[in-house]
Parts: sequence; structure tokens; C-alpha cells
Amino acid sequence: MTDKIITFLERRFRLAEHGTEVRTELLAGCTTFVTMAYIIFVNPQMMAAAGIDQGASFVATCLASALACLIMGLYANWPVGLAPGMGMNAFFTYTVVGSLGYSWQVGLGAVFLSGVLFVIISVTRLRRWMLNSIPMNLRLAMGCGVGLFIGFIGLQNGGIVVASPATILTLGDLTRPEPMLAGVGFLLIAGLGVRGVPGAILLGILAVTCAGLFAGLVTWQGLVSAPPDMAATFLQLDIAGALDVGMISVIAAFLFVNLFDTTGTLMGVAHRAGLVDGQGTVRNLDRALKADSSSSVVGACLGCTPVTSYVESVAGIAGGGRTGLTAVVVGILFLLAIFLAPLARMVPEFATSGALVFVALLMLGGMRDLAWDDATELLPALLTIVAIPLTFSIADGIAVGFITYVSVKLASGKHREISAGVWFLALIFLARFIFI
Repeated sequence: MTDKIITFLERRFRLAEHGTEVRTELLAGCTTFVTMAYIIFVNPQMMAAAGIDQGASFVATCLASALACLIMGLYANWPVGLAPGMGMNAFFTYTVVGSLGYSWQVGLGAVFLSGVLFVIISVTRLRRWMLNSIPMNLRLAMGCGVGLFIGFIGLQNGGIVVASPATILTLGDLTRPEPMLAGVGFLLIAGLGVRGVPGAILLGILAVTCAGLFAGLVTWQGLVSAPPDMAATFLQLDIAGALDVGMISVIAAFLFVNLFDTTGTLMGVAHRAGLVDGQGTVRNLDRALKADSSSSVVGACLGCTPVTSYVESVAGIAGGGRTGLTAVVVGILFLLAIFLAPLARMVPEFATSGALVFVALLMLGGMRDLAWDDATELLPALLTIVAIPLTFSIADGIAVGFITYVSVKLASGKHREISAGVWFLALIFLARFIFI
């Protein structure tokens, strides 16, 4: 790398000001990419189950992630990687398309509209009002409930949990090779994750895929090829169809989960990256939120579910990443990944099963911050966590949580603790259950 390039990067990303250098940022970017690259295998599988062409979805995933990372790095100068969010892709496939029966084009329209609302919230005072209106317990519950949701899907995809006419669900046949490999994959990922190995999830997915290849469960398709045509997903969203009254709760679910997950992730990353000054002000937080929210709009146009900031970015930050150069490196690597389409097609569902369960368990960590000593706050939160996987719908689980929150507060005489925002949303959700 020439001195001119190094000097340009130093000035563009203010590396010296952040106490870092080009080499450190490059290594941090590579570390972050390795820890979140599993999404290029998992997301196309999820979207294919909704009827979307897997090759086109693979390219859309890589491009949406790359563009989002470049926007975050160049505009906000934050060391954060972005990609389609886990949980939202499952909600899109198994609830919006699978249970509710909407086409995937209408689903993408809902993603687009939720992204537009997120942008509006990010550039106005609505963000502060929204964050202050929704009780912290309900915010935490949404993330935990989504975790159980994707964990349940992971157990199903691996054949570890199967349907039963007698008990609804039961343990699968663990003597079959697919559930065995799915279980081994989870244990491998968990072991590597506990030891702090970067890219533990990606390594686990690839290891199980190789095992499936040797066992004759996977067909070799190659590693590198020209990128598939993404015409099947590009600008195929149906915005008019998403304006249906029945989609209100779906759009709200996309918006709330994305908003609260993004805000929590960015705040956590900011502290670890030293982006908080002595007065507690987070440097360029507004820009980071704008970059994140606009990424969901761009992603929907390409054919992706909401794009969001990844907590895995902490791995790169731990390696010294402090500026947007880290995010730019992640974006470039996502661009290069579009040539790995044969490998993505080769990865079976049982290889990603352990990854889904592992991520799900990590998402349950928010339960430790629930207000366990206040029943009026705790009960609605716990019901939300349980309702999301049991109704197989993030939207329905959130709706149940808001309605229960208002009901419990009223019954306990604490109606003054119900914010205007919660009142409004609870009435909207209640009307949906009654009239739709």
C-alpha cells in the first residue's frame, strides 16, 4: 500500500484522532466479516423457503450488506458491519408468507415501508419519543422472543424437533445423520464461541457442510463462479399490496424490532469503540442511525429483509477497529463474496441449524435486564417472549405484549405509567385482533 493511499485513508477516516492505524483497521474489518459472514449462507436459505430464487437472494444479501457497510463507514465513520437481520428473515418467510399467505413481493413492500418509517424516525424527534414511550421491558422482550423464534426454526430445520399428532411437537430421530450433524454443529459452534474464536459460527457451518459432503448428504457444486442473475428480486417489491390493513401489524413488527435492535446494538458498540465522550454524548449517533435505517430501504429494493447493524462488529472492535474504514473493509469483502454462490447453494439446512440455535441463545441474554421485581412490567414481557415463538409470529407476540401491558397496569391501578405511545399501539393491535 503506497504512502499516498495511507495518507488519504488517515485523513478520510481520521485514524490518528481515533488512536488507530490502517493495518489495524484492515485486520479489524476482516475479523468482523468472518464473524458475520454466516448470513450469506443462512439468509438465502430462509428466503428460498418463501419462494424467492436462492441465487438471486444470495447476490441480494451480499450487495445489500456491502452497500450498508459502505454507507455506515463512509457517512457515519463507525466500525459497524450490517447485513439482513436474523429473526426478521424468519418472520418474513414463515409468518408473513407462510402463515399469513402474502406473496414475498408484498412482504418486501412491507419491509420497504417499515424502512421508510425508520428513516423518518431517525431524522426527526420521533426517535426520542418512540424510544421513551415504549417500556424497556417490552423492548427487551421483543429481542428475546425473536431469539426463541429463530431457535425454534433452527431446531426444526435440523430435524431435532418434529411435528407430533399427539403432543404437537416431539424430539426427532437423533439416529438419522442430519439431526446428528445439526447437533454436532451446534456443539462445535458453542465450543468455539466460548473460546472466543473469531468466525465460530462460519467455521461450524463449513465444518458440518464438509461432513455432509463426505457422508454423501451434500452434492459438490464448486466454490467459485460468476454471480447469479438477481433480476428475480431486484425492484420486485409490491408496495401497493403492502398497504393492506392487515399488514399494519407486520410493518409495525419490522419497524419496532429493527429500531430497538439497532439502537441497542449501536449504543453497545459505541461504548466499546470509544465513541462516547466524557459527557455521555455518542459521536455521530444520528448519522449511524440514518445509515442503518436507509440500508433497510435499499435492501428491500434489492430483495432483502431489514438490514441492521450486527453485534458481531464487537469482534472487530476488540481487534482495534475504531473508524469507518473497518466497515468499508467489511463491505468490500461482502462484494467479493458474491463469487461464492456455488458454496452457498451447497450448504444444507442441517448445517445452518446449529448456527440459528446458537444465535438464538445469545439473544436471550436480554432477559437478565428485565424488571424481575415489578410484576406489572415483568408479566407482559414474559408473555411477549413466550407468545412470539408459540404463535409463530413476531407481530402477534408483540401485539399480545402491548395489550397485556395496558391491561395489567389498569388492573393494578398504575394507569398513569402507561405512555400515550403504548396506549395508541395497544388499541391498534386490539382493533386488529377484533376486526381483521
